[in-house]
Amino acid sequence: MTITLHVCTTCRSGQPVAPGEPTPGQALFRALAGQGGRRGVRIVPVECLSACDNGCTVALSGRGRWSYVYGRMTPADAPDIMDGAASYAATADGLVPWRERPVIFRKQSLARLPPQET
Repeated sequence: MTITLHVCTTCRSGQPVAPGEPTPGQALFRALAGQGGRRGVRIVPVECLSACDNGCTVALSGRGRWSYVYGRMTPADAPDIMDGAASYAATADGLVPWRERPVIFRKQSLARLPPQET
């Protein structure tokens, strides 16, 4: 089943952004898109994840799964983010064993939300 990796593209990561320049969130989205696809992972840009004090943010979600929001991400983290998203996609419920998560997912988790009831 396909999961969604949401990437906040409006994030400025606390930095001023000159008109016409990409935001840090847009740079993160481009870096993730440049990683190439991972089986079962769909990357979707979103305008705001409302975690502005936590740098660039991404969120993982999927039908019947726990959802996660991660912060303080940079374009350099793109390989680890994609590996973590692929591990998440490989689960039935979104619960990747803690030691199997990339370090950035262990240390930079902002929220975990239970699956939506059907």
